[in-house]
Amino acid sequence: MQNANGDTFKSVQTDNTAAGARPPQEAVIFRGDGEPKTAKAMLQRLIAIEDEVGLEADSYSLGGTVQRLEEKCAEMLGKEAGVFMPTGTLANHLAVRKLCGDRPRTVVQEQSHLYNDTGDCVSQLSSINLVPLAKDRPYFSLEELQAAVERANTGRVVNPIGALMIESPVRRQSGQIVPFDEMKAITEYCREQGIQTHLDGARLYMMAAATGIPAATYAALFDTVYVSLYKYFGAPFGAMLVGTAQFADGLYHDRRMFGGGLASANFAAALALQGLEGFEERFAHAMARAEDLFDQINALDGVHVGRFEHGSNIFPMDVAGDIDRDRFIKTLQDHSVSVSPGEPDSGRIMLTVNTTILRQDIEMLREAFDCAVKQSQCPSA
Repeated sequence: MQNANGDTFKSVQTDNTAAGARPPQEAVIFRGDGEPKTAKAMLQRLIAIEDEVGLEADSYSLGGTVQRLEEKCAEMLGKEAGVFMPTGTLANHLAVRKLCGDRPRTVVQEQSHLYNDTGDCVSQLSSINLVPLAKDRPYFSLEELQAAVERANTGRVVNPIGALMIESPVRRQSGQIVPFDEMKAITEYCREQGIQTHLDGARLYMMAAATGIPAATYAALFDTVYVSLYKYFGAPFGAMLVGTAQFADGLYHDRRMFGGGLASANFAAALALQGLEGFEERFAHAMARAEDLFDQINALDGVHVGRFEHGSNIFPMDVAGDIDRDRFIKTLQDHSVSVSPGEPDSGRIMLTVNTTILRQDIEMLREAFDCAVKQSQCPSA
């Protein structure tokens, strides 16, 4: 089944006779940062883009629609220049590689994507040593950083730190963010120490909506910033790396050296350009609606939506022990509301807010959760 954009929602298809069932184009999906993507939907969008504004060819990710996207993203984030990257992993890698210069050490969070999920790419391929801080926590403090810098500068063999990378939100920590004041203090200290800074802002716009601080304000703290193009802007792949004109100059050579100079990237660029138009406003609206909805859910018996101290768009929902989890999830599906199964033994389901929440009004969604609770509560013994 498909909505007007051609999206399919297999996970929320329901028996149309179910009470409260909504048309599939009104499916609300509390999973993922963006709306679901399908090949048909993206093809339909590309045809519309071609008809309305046209697709400009690029040459190995240079020029054309790709360049338009680079200029647009740099402008939005208050930087001088942008460079398209096929993946976020490469964007982060090339950022710290260039920022380090002749001091190949980079401070990162121990929970960061670069430290945990990239096969030690920066050490294997660029001989850069990562210095992890804040084990099992979303972020490190200025004091922890200062101690690490002192150790690097006063060891028997002086081995200074060349760059620092902060990931925020931190997906391994349920989307928790680095507080702005802490981020500001850290980057100011790095500037004083001559340490270049990079923001892994793959989900930067989630953080901006959660805090009310504009994305460009976060970006201004850092020398370079990476933003994902596929997580919520609707592209099938891609990343944008922005910084000064000097930083971006010639970076496409490094991109090609690492196999990232795609022959035709204009399709992904065009979809991202379309998706980012008005996204900040739409997502802020989505977060506001979620806050209202969760307050109403918390008035129901048996479920409670909490908030992380430094959360972004992920919210923990605790389900009481007398509620049949499978029946609860199925009843939500019957109302075209989809949630992840979560951890079966924990009694907790994570709700990730995205713009699909705008497809139904608050009353419809509250009714869906109310019905799910009532129909899944087990009778007392």
